[in-house]
Amino acid sequence: KVFAFFEKICSIPHGSGNCAALSAFIADFAKQRRLDFAVDAEQNVLIRKPASPGYEKYETLILQGHLDMVCEKDPELEFDFAKDAIQPYIDGDDIKARGTSLGGDNGIAIAMMLAILDDDTLHHPQLEMLMTVDEETSMDGAFGFDCAQLRGHRLINLDSEEEGIFCVGCAGGVRNTFELPIEREEKHGTYVPVEVSFGKLQGGHSGADIHLERGNAIKLLGRIL
Repeated sequence: KVFAFFEKICSIPHGSGNCAALSAFIADFAKQRRLDFAVDAEQNVLIRKPASPGYEKYETLILQGHLDMVCEKDPELEFDFAKDAIQPYIDGDDIKARGTSLGGDNGIAIAMMLAILDDDTLHHPQLEMLMTVDEETSMDGAFGFDCAQLRGHRLINLDSEEEGIFCVGCAGGVRNTFELPIEREEKHGTYVPVEVSFGKLQGGHSGADIHLERGNAIKLLGRIL
């Protein structure tokens, strides 16, 4: 069922800033199963499922993931992430997308939560499924969510990098806005424009590869300037 739900998620556009349709689908999913749910102004979704018989005394558990995906495609492909469905396919042990990013980050978490909510044979305490928006761009979904709605104090974030590995704790995020005072003087003369570009860098993920100290085109250009 996890992969059936993931395939359905792929059919619904859900790039960062465009999660309303997926939020509505999940809200309807909860409504059909008569589960307590709420969708806030940010389009974050919170679903509660009561404890299974015999597990009422256990502490509430929160599972959390994000609804939005990174939208990238092959340059030659005509594809509109605002309305076109991702086309997943199986390649050996991998699931890939035809010409676009897949959205496994973090669609697989949403699919797992939906599969758990859909299965009444599982034994569990009260569950709270928190699905936030715009994680890839700004964290505005998480920042805008009213945590007073949560009853649980234990949370498992399903946005990890490696299968079978649990991280206890989290690195924080900081955003700084600053002004650099400058003085301008009018100058006259001739000049020759020079173009500077950086390319063929390895790239990587800021969460998983930051310690490798790979070149960053923006930082390197900043040093030149």
